[in-house]
Amino acid sequence: MNQHAIDEVLNRPLSQELLARDLARLAFIALDGTPRSIPIGIVWNGTEIVMCTATNARKLPALRRNPAVALTIDTESHPPKILLIRGQAELDVVEGIPDEYFQWNGTYEMTPEQRAEWEAGVRSLYDGMVRVVVKPTWAKLIDFETTLPTAIEELMRQQKERQHA
Repeated sequence: MNQHAIDEVLNRPLSQELLARDLARLAFIALDGTPRSIPIGIVWNGTEIVMCTATNARKLPALRRNPAVALTIDTESHPPKILLIRGQAELDVVEGIPDEYFQWNGTYEMTPEQRAEWEAGVRSLYDGMVRVVVKPTWAKLIDFETTLPTAIEELMRQQKERQHA
């Protein structure tokens, strides 16, 4: 998928709404060769999705071995709104806590006192973290109104072709 097509998908208002969410599912291949899908906090910085994790997280060796990942960001409403993204994970070990870690946690409802206590706890727990950065190399938005899963789009195209034959 070329960058123009990716940008067209990601710049749609619904995509931007989904990219503003705090949580996605990250899929990758574990060290034992089996697939994994985990919930993870995200921040969209306009060109990349940034996730932060502990330096000893079990997903890191797997991502180092095979950086190919997929992300799903969706809603809980019907019909669901779904943004699918693929890319390569780049790992950036940093000292301290990356700003993105506090950003993605920023939408939880906390009083200022709870927020200060939470941040202090985070800062005391981690000496450093790993930023997992994904620049989308493929993207698809499914809203079940104007866009559908690829298999359904293909079935509908085949059905139209049969009707016009």
